[in-house]
Amino acid sequence: MLAATLTAALGFSPGVTRLPNGFAGTALSQHALTPVASRSAASSGLESVLAPLLEQQQQQQQRRALRAPSAAMVATGGMGGGLFTQSNPEDRRVVPDEPGDRQIFKVVYVVLESQYQSSLSTACKRINAGQEKVAVECSGYILEELRDPANFEQFKKDVADANIFIGSLIFVQELADKVVEAVEPYRETMDAVCVFPSMPAVMRLNKIGSFTMASMGQSKNVMLDFMKKNKPSGTSFQDGMLKLVRTLPKVLKFLPGDKAKDARSFMMSLQYWLGGSPENIEALLLNLASTYVFESDLLTGEVVEPPTVIPDQGIWHPVAPRVFETNEEYIQWLRNEHAPTIGVDPNKAPVIGVVLQKSHINTKDDAHYVALIMEIEANGGLVLPIYTGSLDFSKPIEDYFFLNGRSVVDTTINLTGFALVGGPATQDHPKAIATLKKLNRPYLCAVPATFQTFEEWKDSELGLHPVQVALQVALPELDGAIEPIIFAGRDGVTGRSIPQSDRIETLAKRAIKWSNLSAKKNADKKVAITVFSFPPDKGNVGTAAYLNVFGSIFEALKTMKAEGYDLGAELPTDVEGLVDAVLHDKEASMASPTLNVAYSMSVAEYKELTPYAEDLEENWGPPPGQLNTDGQNLLVYGVRFGNVFIGVQPSFGYEGDPMRLLYAKSASPHHGFAAYYTYIEKVLEADAVLHFGTHGSLEFMPGKQGGMSG
Repeated sequence: MLAATLTAALGFSPGVTRLPNGFAGTALSQHALTPVASRSAASSGLESVLAPLLEQQQQQQQRRALRAPSAAMVATGGMGGGLFTQSNPEDRRVVPDEPGDRQIFKVVYVVLESQYQSSLSTACKRINAGQEKVAVECSGYILEELRDPANFEQFKKDVADANIFIGSLIFVQELADKVVEAVEPYRETMDAVCVFPSMPAVMRLNKIGSFTMASMGQSKNVMLDFMKKNKPSGTSFQDGMLKLVRTLPKVLKFLPGDKAKDARSFMMSLQYWLGGSPENIEALLLNLASTYVFESDLLTGEVVEPPTVIPDQGIWHPVAPRVFETNEEYIQWLRNEHAPTIGVDPNKAPVIGVVLQKSHINTKDDAHYVALIMEIEANGGLVLPIYTGSLDFSKPIEDYFFLNGRSVVDTTINLTGFALVGGPATQDHPKAIATLKKLNRPYLCAVPATFQTFEEWKDSELGLHPVQVALQVALPELDGAIEPIIFAGRDGVTGRSIPQSDRIETLAKRAIKWSNLSAKKNADKKVAITVFSFPPDKGNVGTAAYLNVFGSIFEALKTMKAEGYDLGAELPTDVEGLVDAVLHDKEASMASPTLNVAYSMSVAEYKELTPYAEDLEENWGPPPGQLNTDGQNLLVYGVRFGNVFIGVQPSFGYEGDPMRLLYAKSASPHHGFAAYYTYIEKVLEADAVLHFGTHGSLEFMPGKQGGMSG
């Protein structure tokens, strides 16, 4: 995120690499060393210091570009009119209630994610309530809202009348173009344009006094000495640039005041922005207004406070007395103080590592984080929640999830919703994979509905639109992430994250189950193996194109037995025996009476254990229905060997139209189908389900395609 900010501050023009779905990551291309203004000796010196790093980053970006699909191959469909969100920017417009004769300055902002929205609104209201001589009007936009033509026209009108423009994380090419189109004509007439990490064309809009993207080349010796001493090291471009950004504010105070005043203002604005709280954002706006909007100091009260920030990375728990910077200190607090308070035995509780986004902590938009941490603890687990201000989340994992060379977590959940290294900008999957292999624990990447409101996600048939699927599902999966469960949504008015209680409960239980599974002995683990029948009623139970299903299952069973799984005393000695145990007839169909019945479930038990049973009656009438039943009970076909169950998945229930369930929005599985999975979950209490054959069942269920509910 911060790479582009620094390159702009140093007078370089960042290059860009296109990524899937129109996203772009900040890089320095072969044109990156062309300054916006004339070069100074300082910038030439910086070029030599950064050259190896820039060359490496350019090569990485070129390799990624070769793998990226063309724009024509990327689906961009979404809600009505191709829109991904229909939230209304007018809902977050702030105007002073009683401006009186106060001087008013106008602010317009556009951000990728909504966590800053609440801080900006609160900051403006604080100014209007606390300042006697000035007041502020504020218009705010979430980047995706600019797809709406009406919103974009209003955005252009607001920009034309603004004193200050603020932008951040504008990484969508087509929307970055819109921002440039709206802001560039008024850049010179506005008092301040403050753009934080975004695409190069947007970064070039920066203007704070005399500060432009070339203005850092004003002090030759000081900057050269500083850069040589703080030359970035390591493999990550973002990490190296972040180190420089952290250190620059300490050096700027030594530059001549008449040369670096505006540069200091930019860097101070960045620090306030990274601080993120309403107090920091208030100070950011007041600093810009007092320095660049008004000719005289009209501010009421004390001198604006310097930025208040938490450490760039650390361990944050909502009830801890402070942010911890070492895991030894945190673990001591967790075991000796917190665990006894919540009634959890630290010697027996699983430890869930949670990866957080620093901006949500800074802006106090952390309700979804708090809700999940509390839910995990309510289920008997302990949490090690880490964060970082960079986009490389592998570093805090390396720093905090290991103690004396051993992992201290049993499961990891990434709550950022993005790839482990690079986030929404550029990704380094090999680095992420190396870190996760070293950790060797289940890795879940949960999904906040970043680009749409909770109501839009809830009502959507897609669930997640194509940009979200690419950034928040596909790219994390390349790292090795599993289970992209929605756990929070954006409020359309306030922009704050809304925790989804049922999804958070599911996510917490999944993390606990994964943790317990790693501690469970193989002999105690229960496994359900499901075979598929398609087309139905054609003697195809347990068949699949070019796959020897029962032969594969038999080999798996032999390996499991060797690994210590309990398969009972009656495991068949060959594949033929296994087929006979399940089917009793090699040509068996789903309607065949020869299928072995593993379990008979009464209607009363079915209703008690299946919470959605009543919902299925609309299509199938009252249970037990006509399928997978003997007329009184629901039948689960299959056979059990010790703790391993081999079951035959029921048909989808539409004779002559087996694909109806896939396409009919009102269709649903029948009672026998539901009873099969109820048996696996509630009666067998399986720890894992393995599908052998052509299909699982998920792709045939009605409902959302990704980011599912229920």
